[in-house]
Amino acid sequence: QVQLMESGGGSVQAGGSLKLSCVASVYIQSPCGMAWFREAPGKERELVAVMRDEDESTVIYGESVKGRFTISQDVAKNALYLQMNNLKTEDTAVYYCAGPKFRARNCASRTAYGVWGQGTQVTVSS
Repeated sequence: QVQLMESGGGSVQAGGSLKLSCVASVYIQSPCGMAWFREAPGKERELVAVMRDEDESTVIYGESVKGRFTISQDVAKNALYLQMNNLKTEDTAVYYCAGPKFRARNCASRTAYGVWGQGTQVTVSS
């Protein structure tokens, strides 16, 4: 069974930085790349960033994090990272790494992903 394990969450003040890490038990081959999603209380899980979309474009970010967050990976280690800079209170959420389905499409949608990490809490205070 494929498993994802996350680390790096925590509490910071606005303007601070955090780096999240996720390690997968196996490499997942799919039209979609590995991704980060987040879920705030009372809101739907939303895309933060994905490494590759179905048209083989590189790095897609959610509008609210563009210019502040950077996604990266180490394929040899089956690892995914999210560098978060200039954090805002609105970034407070549980962050999930996600592995795509084998024939996934619409890579910005959570329905493209079949394996999820346990989630790591990020709290940003003012």
